[in-house]
Amino acid sequence: MSDLNILTFKYNLAKLKSKAGRQSSDLMKIYRPDDDEMKKVFDKIAGEAGRVSRKDLQALLERFGKADAANEARRMICVADDNKDGCMDFDEFMEVHRNGVQLSDMRRAFFVFDKDGDGRISAEEVMDVLLKLGERCSLEDCRKMVKKIDRNHDGLVDMDDFMAMMTRSRKKP
Repeated sequence: MSDLNILTFKYNLAKLKSKAGRQSSDLMKIYRPDDDEMKKVFDKIAGEAGRVSRKDLQALLERFGKADAANEARRMICVADDNKDGCMDFDEFMEVHRNGVQLSDMRRAFFVFDKDGDGRISAEEVMDVLLKLGERCSLEDCRKMVKKIDRNHDGLVDMDDFMAMMTRSRKKP
């Protein structure tokens, strides 16, 4: 899934080491992703319990039509695999995001769902992405998901709703 914010981690470490004198824009703002949401995404990618292999990433990238998925997956694992075991565990996944996620990455993730480009995510669009991720759920289940996130009750998830969901504070037990 080449545009999914979680998979853009391959560049996050390099991007965050910006050069002095660069102009800043809104797209350079950094957001702290919700740990629970990150865990859900990680678990969707991981094939083997608790680990993401190069093959897991490659398969995911191929499902979303990424050209050169094998090479891209290899590079992503190389960046994140601190213990050099050939896979990425959740701690390594989160380490890539320890400084947060850029707004531009969040927007790219939003547009993975927003297939028609209207600035809103429908239940049908959620269902399409979930099917690509190998999830089976009904349209009614997807409508319930959208309803939980939809703050203005129009039956759609806009960028503000998406950002609120992805960056909400972790709930205390």
